[in-house]
Amino acid sequence: MSQIGKQIVDFKVQAYVNNGFQEVSKQDVLGKWSVFFFYPADFTFVCPTELEDLADLYDQFKVTGAEIYSVSTDTHFVHKAWQDASETIKKIQYPMLGDPTGVLSRGFDVMIEEAGLAERGTFIVNPEGEIVAYEVVAGNVGRNAEELLRRLKALQFVASHDGEVCPAKWKEGAETLKPSIDLVGKI
Repeated sequence: MSQIGKQIVDFKVQAYVNNGFQEVSKQDVLGKWSVFFFYPADFTFVCPTELEDLADLYDQFKVTGAEIYSVSTDTHFVHKAWQDASETIKKIQYPMLGDPTGVLSRGFDVMIEEAGLAERGTFIVNPEGEIVAYEVVAGNVGRNAEELLRRLKALQFVASHDGEVCPAKWKEGAETLKPSIDLVGKI
């Protein structure tokens, strides 16, 4: 079943961010664009490469007004230990959400029940708290932060430009389309 348009679950979890712990809830997410970036576990192999990729582009995500939330079923204490232990993970400035009860992983339908871990799921959530884009990939394949940023910008563009759509590979500043009967069969 499609997740597009689905309201995110009500939640309250602990995060490790800016060398400290803080609570993050659905109320903190509403009113801004958000990216929920689920991954299986801390201290693993593909996960740090993805989180580093996001960390390298974090300033560009912030310019769009969006916040990134990485999420695993580890606790916020494990996130801190991982940052303390890994030069790669030390780069992360976005909130790392702990989801040991699985409220988020189940709410976004990415929980692998038999393992107690989350799938590699990426969700873009609009300021109204609705999922507007998502992808879930196999655990052995990493994701691309540049494509995620491009997709976020496209979603923000169409949200603020009624009647326009973004074609494949659209990038900020490129031409968009205005669907009409005149375009049928001409593209």
